[in-house]
Amino acid sequence: MTSSDLIAVRRGRILALVGIVLLAFSLRSAVASLSPLFDAIGEDFDLPAAVLGLIGTVPPLCFAVFGLLASGFERRFGLERTTLVALGVVGLGLVARAAAIDASGLLLGSALIFAGVGVGNVLVPALVKKYFADRIGLLTTVYTTTMALSTFLPPLIAVPIADAAGWRFSLGLWAVFALAGLAPWIVLALQARRLAAAADIDLAPVSTRVFGRMWRLPTAWALATTFFASSAVAYTSFAWLPKILVDTAGVTPQVAGVLLSLFALIGLPASLVVPALVARRDIVLPLFVIALACGVLGAGGLLVAPASAPWLWVSLLGTLPLLFPLVLTSVGLRTRTHDATVALSAFAQSLGYGVTMFIPLSIGLLHDASGSWTAPLVILIVISLLALPAGVVIARRKTVEQEWEQRHGSW
Repeated sequence: MTSSDLIAVRRGRILALVGIVLLAFSLRSAVASLSPLFDAIGEDFDLPAAVLGLIGTVPPLCFAVFGLLASGFERRFGLERTTLVALGVVGLGLVARAAAIDASGLLLGSALIFAGVGVGNVLVPALVKKYFADRIGLLTTVYTTTMALSTFLPPLIAVPIADAAGWRFSLGLWAVFALAGLAPWIVLALQARRLAAAADIDLAPVSTRVFGRMWRLPTAWALATTFFASSAVAYTSFAWLPKILVDTAGVTPQVAGVLLSLFALIGLPASLVVPALVARRDIVLPLFVIALACGVLGAGGLLVAPASAPWLWVSLLGTLPLLFPLVLTSVGLRTRTHDATVALSAFAQSLGYGVTMFIPLSIGLLHDASGSWTAPLVILIVISLLALPAGVVIARRKTVEQEWEQRHGSW
């Protein structure tokens, strides 16, 4: 590699780092900034319960559908251009949502946002694999920590900003990060071929056959199952945990809101520690055991003694989603090639989110039918236990290419 090539690669990596951070921030701030403002928005125009229900259902639905489409977009347009468009769609959706004049406009803006987020979710592990193959653990720590911060921060400041400057400003503010994130991806999209040649990166398009192969590989199913367990507990908790706490533990709605913030906050230290443990030391099964044991104990505590220590049960339940950064790190570590990384990320996230979208709704219907939170909490315990066999598979340290070669011949 010549000195000019080395400089180009370093500049490319710096741009990619900035782009990945701004992309990761936008993927979660766009999701987390709306629900605290429903009361303020409702003062300007009517928000029917059906629309609010759709807004709650749209994220995992879009994540599943557009996660499946992401590999096709990447194959046709390239990784950087697809990332650029996805982030642009998120920014456009954020602006449209802030400018909404009725509930339909709010829903449309949200759908645009979540479509872009669904594609971006799949592409981030592939971007890390492409630009930082030698630093997968570190970069996964960076972007999962960014996601954790951008999940925790918007709900914390959305209402104060809306009180000071209006709900439209509070919603539109987050578009600044998405629009700023376009700059590095514009440059990288224009220079992608040159940077790839300088860094000796394979630019072969993603094969349509690769995604199909994921359906026949244990590691792909294990990662999808793990992603489902983590996201199902997280989405169910964000939807129903405050009501569970009010009904079973006897806390006030205000305290329940604080405890929900505690649930979200637990993900921050996990995002800092887990990727390094997985990437550097390949510690997988112990992390599974810790996460799943905490999930079972947290849901079990809410089931049998909710009022005794609600903060402890919420903290334990909030530990289970540490499986999220574990899955994202493993996507890069359990693949050798770029096309396998994109396909595995799309498979695990789309399948995981696709099943997840039914869980919060089912939990609510089950509670309405039984008048109790017993069966829903039992379901959370079962979901927690479901991921343990998946941890055994992921801990085998085999790439999906190795699995295919052992079972079916050459990749």
